[in-house]
Amino acid sequence: MQTNAVPARKERSFWVPVICGAVILAIGIGARQSFGIFQTPIARDLQVGRELWSFGNALSMLLMGVFSPFVGNLGDRFGTARTVAGGAALYVAGMVMIAIATEGVLLTLGNALTGIGMAAAGFGPIFGVITRQTPLAKRSIALGVVTAGGSFGQFAVVPFASLMQERLGDWHATMLVLAAVSVVMIPLALGLREDRGAAPAPSGPAQTSREALNEAFGSQSFWLLTFGFFVCGFHVAFVGLHLPPYISDKGVGMTALGITVSPLELGGWAIGLVGLFNIAGSLMWAWLGGRHKKKDMLALLYLLRSLVFALFLVLPLSWITVLAFAAALGFLWLGTVPLTSGLIGYVFGPRYMSTLYGIVFFSHQVGSFLGGWGAGRLYDLRGNYDLMWTISIGLGLFAAVINWPIKERPVERLALRPA
Repeated sequence: MQTNAVPARKERSFWVPVICGAVILAIGIGARQSFGIFQTPIARDLQVGRELWSFGNALSMLLMGVFSPFVGNLGDRFGTARTVAGGAALYVAGMVMIAIATEGVLLTLGNALTGIGMAAAGFGPIFGVITRQTPLAKRSIALGVVTAGGSFGQFAVVPFASLMQERLGDWHATMLVLAAVSVVMIPLALGLREDRGAAPAPSGPAQTSREALNEAFGSQSFWLLTFGFFVCGFHVAFVGLHLPPYISDKGVGMTALGITVSPLELGGWAIGLVGLFNIAGSLMWAWLGGRHKKKDMLALLYLLRSLVFALFLVLPLSWITVLAFAAALGFLWLGTVPLTSGLIGYVFGPRYMSTLYGIVFFSHQVGSFLGGWGAGRLYDLRGNYDLMWTISIGLGLFAAVINWPIKERPVERLALRPA
């Protein structure tokens, strides 16, 4: 009777960390993706160019990447729940600092705290606990559900934040409300607690974290995957942070069915629409990754991104093309995440999943830093985003090419595991 009870308990419980992780990411990513709507109000209020807010956001993304391997290792070794709860608390503290900032230093420090906080309460630690507690047959779809949760937050929070900013006209108050909402992430971390005694035995011979790193660093496929994820970060940061001001610069509003939407609100709705369609996109790419080679799906996804960027630039700009672009990009937005994380877990095993994903994610955040800050810098120098769009198209093609030769098979160590 005892042997029959254990599998039933696991089967019932593995959705608990999936749901809690999805909600945590929904709140955290949703609030972070709303930062683009503050670009113009902050520049106007503090009488600075767009580079200041762009740099603060880019620094946040970079620090998120720098700390991801370390917090991932903490989660792998000592448990994810406490790691995520501590990160969520730092994240909230950073948003409060941003909300009360009246000059660039506090604004930048607040962004730095949010980056460190989201490293600990973000994809890496949460994916690690999901990978360890989810049966292999359901792992791909579970990672897709968690990723989709982040996208739902983007859909729910960003339009809400843009509408609130439009009505209040005070970015300090809007940011403070987002900070209050983010407090919910802290108690949700309890759902990520692990029963280490009930966890399945590691696949293959036992490994130390140093051995796991040496194994990954010696794999050409690991580096190709890492460089490809750099491009994902570049795209996400550039579009998420600069699409709303791009739409506002062009004066593209919306009037339909007697409803008038300002350019600022349309920018918020565009980012929200990206999140909405990414719910389906994340699940779709996770499903495809379970049936086809994940590295092939990654190559296809990056190729399609470049095509969508090119079409957006070629077609006449209107509210219709803006929303069509957002919807199309949404299907490709974070579909890279379940594919990339699933590939890491499949090739190297689940034991040090958070650590290895943290390293790959660091590359993603270096790309985010350059995409977010670089776009603001180029805008201040050139007065437009034309060069950034061209660079984004080229990088998408580059990522498609380098993902293709990845060897999608478990490392030799895993081939030694018992049948």
